[in-house]
Amino acid sequence: MLPELLQGTDAGGFLIIQDSISYSGRHLLKSFINAALNREETVHVLGFEVSEEELKDGLKGSPIQRLHFHNAYTDPLGWIDHPAFTVHQFCSEELTHLIKQTSQHKPATLVIDSLSWILRHRSSPAVCKTLQQLKKGGAVRAIIGLLHTDMHQRGTVGSVCHLASSVVTVAPGMKGDEAVAKTTKRSKSGKVMQDEAIFCIKEDLTVIVQSKPSHLGSKQTDPEEQETDPTANLTFNLRLSDTERKAKEKLALPFVFSKEKKTALLHSGPGSGRILYEPDANDDYDQEDPDDDLDV
Repeated sequence: MLPELLQGTDAGGFLIIQDSISYSGRHLLKSFINAALNREETVHVLGFEVSEEELKDGLKGSPIQRLHFHNAYTDPLGWIDHPAFTVHQFCSEELTHLIKQTSQHKPATLVIDSLSWILRHRSSPAVCKTLQQLKKGGAVRAIIGLLHTDMHQRGTVGSVCHLASSVVTVAPGMKGDEAVAKTTKRSKSGKVMQDEAIFCIKEDLTVIVQSKPSHLGSKQTDPEEQETDPTANLTFNLRLSDTERKAKEKLALPFVFSKEKKTALLHSGPGSGRILYEPDANDDYDQEDPDDDLDV
């Protein structure tokens, strides 16, 4: 599933790369930028965490003339006069105007490095609203964002990921140059697909998917994640033995009628009482005129 996302076939999609302090997802982010440039797409990068030189390192073989870096790394909060881009400009109107200034008629790919920096200075509802408007605005073909999950609360991460069409969570692998990618993709019909693969990134930023991870004997289970038996330390037994089960099956329940009891109730024997009823004149009931007895 990861190679399909790198091919960029999902137009109008929103991809989130989730990483943590144990493994950085910026190398994979640069691989997506490199793949978009090789498809002759225009790429706009909102750079909050690294400089333009550091981001373009490794992209020298790519057609970087279609890469537009909006510098939010130097002055992200606008403390200096005439900043290039600030976090306060992260809104649909500003970004659409910024992209249309440099892009042609073809929609561009927007890369956000990173969403975590924006979420630290803007409320999550405002960020989600901007992302939703960009998805439907038409000026952006696709959105790719880097998100550091260990910097935010679980609710904030869930709110942003709920808007995404694909989420790639990266973690370190067993070897030094390997990593594990857990991919969740939502189709337009609502179907959710999940995949997990081991990959490595070469010097030219190409992603090589090696294999799917094997969990047999390779990963030790966390003691807190081990399932415990809730019936282990009880003072009474919740299970029945064979003898107890047979005795339970033979037990006659008070609300269950046996054949003998049904026969005795339905067929009255000699000497049993009967009720005789003789209707009088007041009991004459006419089906055609139910109000015949009323003086109207």
